[in-house]
Amino acid sequence: MAILEVSNVEKSFGKTKVLEGISFNLEEGHVLSIIGSSGSGKTTLLRCINFLETADKGKIIVDGDVIFDGESRQKLSKKQQLEKQLSIGLVFQDFNLFPQYNVLENVTLALKIRAKRRPDFKKNKKQIFEEIDEKAKSVIKKMGLEDKLDSYPCMLSGGQKQRVSIARAMALEPKILFFDEPTSALDPELTGEILKVIRELAKEKMTMVIVTHEMTFAKEVSDYIVFMDKGVIAEEGEASEVIGNPKTARLKEFLSKISD
Repeated sequence: MAILEVSNVEKSFGKTKVLEGISFNLEEGHVLSIIGSSGSGKTTLLRCINFLETADKGKIIVDGDVIFDGESRQKLSKKQQLEKQLSIGLVFQDFNLFPQYNVLENVTLALKIRAKRRPDFKKNKKQIFEEIDEKAKSVIKKMGLEDKLDSYPCMLSGGQKQRVSIARAMALEPKILFFDEPTSALDPELTGEILKVIRELAKEKMTMVIVTHEMTFAKEVSDYIVFMDKGVIAEEGEASEVIGNPKTARLKEFLSKISD
């Protein structure tokens, strides 16, 4: 059974159609990479799945739960949206860390906001927050940043900031982890360290959707690849086939212009 089902999703901004008839499934433990030129709709698709944009039509299902249904008149409340948002991890290309918080605080913030809705929160606040801190420290250590707990974003390299962003998403124990161009803001030397982290997550069977321009990486780490062009899926299939044996002239042209 697919953990992510996207069916006929459409999105327009004014008269400009950005997504048209987007449909695909993703199995649990698999990695999907979405490739395509800038402006092809990749980021908008991720934002629709993560409630940062609202699609106009279609249906999106995560782990059996309908998170968007364009045909339904019922809309999720803000509280319901937040709850579902916290089950989906999103790593932004520009880190989106809070500059006034240190590494540990950035990673624990969403967890502590969610904990406040627990019925036993007032009675057990101290214990709950201590447990959250320990959980966060474990994830931060996994990212190789255990010595940066008290550091602020301005004190970190780009690669370290991105690892904090990944730790923040991982701490929420998401069903699916989304990456939107995770290396685009990094220089080539730091790109390698982030791709290494993602490769390790793939080995651990973390379900991931990755928007990327790193073709060699996409072919290596992905089970499935979707190529988007002008708001539609122009080609899709197993990673080795899409990258190694493109069928459409548009994908061949795109790959010829991309270099890792």
